[in-house]
Amino acid sequence: MASQLTETGNLPKRSGEAAMSMASAMDLKLFKVFRAVVEAGGFTAAQVELNISLAAISKQISDLEIRLGMRLCTRGREKFCLTEQGKIIYDASLDLFMALDNFRDRLGNVRGELLGDLNIAVIDNTVSDPDSPLVDALKALQIKAPKAKVRLNVAPLDEIEQGILKGRFAAGIVPVYSGKDDFQVIPLYDEVSELYCSNRHPFFAMSDESVDEKCLSEAEFVEHAYAVHAGKSTLMSQREVTAVATQVEAVAIMIKTGRYLGYLPVHWARSYVSRGEMRSIKRQKFAIATPVKLLYKQQVPRNPLLDVFLEIMQESSSANNQS
Repeated sequence: MASQLTETGNLPKRSGEAAMSMASAMDLKLFKVFRAVVEAGGFTAAQVELNISLAAISKQISDLEIRLGMRLCTRGREKFCLTEQGKIIYDASLDLFMALDNFRDRLGNVRGELLGDLNIAVIDNTVSDPDSPLVDALKALQIKAPKAKVRLNVAPLDEIEQGILKGRFAAGIVPVYSGKDDFQVIPLYDEVSELYCSNRHPFFAMSDESVDEKCLSEAEFVEHAYAVHAGKSTLMSQREVTAVATQVEAVAIMIKTGRYLGYLPVHWARSYVSRGEMRSIKRQKFAIATPVKLLYKQQVPRNPLLDVFLEIMQESSSANNQS
């Protein structure tokens, strides 16, 4: 049977009041599907998260559009994107699910249980960092809240910040290169980065003493787009930055070509150094430390599960500062 959408090619018009009354009684499942599609970046990518067929996802999004009386997204072989109305509905759905989560969490708290979902985001390539307290914190959280569901996301810095502000993520662990006035912050530790070259670069066989200012002035550098660090900018501003990368792994790939020098976190580069594929250049002079912090947005009402996680991370921060 053809739907109203397929018969006319347009969505049936509804007054704002009628659309709101429909939305208030609507099955939340449709909103969950819509949210999953948006956050996955498309119908196909959402199949794994939702564990349903592409046809089922398409039908449920169409049902949501018909019941709301508005087009939410455009989809096709080329790309998926939200309409202006779809962006508004997505942001509203985040508020809706946050309110539902808060209600469920507060209900569980009354019963003496920690329940609900906790979405945490972390910057890429941190699993090798021995100073990161995240693994131990998640283990402690599981002991204190065994019925809670934790979702751990790896994402770029700007996506994490926007996700926290919009309510998609409850908290994020990121390197902080400048002030973060929009967030509550818990300092965790410093991530040390050094300047590296690969075994294909002329500097690899040279001693640090031989790598003088003249050598550096003729070298080419790859810049990490997010990592705007004061100590690094002093070096970079006087050199030729001829490549830009947006992630740590991308910086490493450019370094491995043998053409560029670039900064990498010491913990991440360690395996390449041990295999003789990279070396640090003038460690004592060019090493920099970047504060890694936990960011979150103050919520009203408070999320008990997030509060427990923040308490665990604060304890870890205090322990690091004392050691």
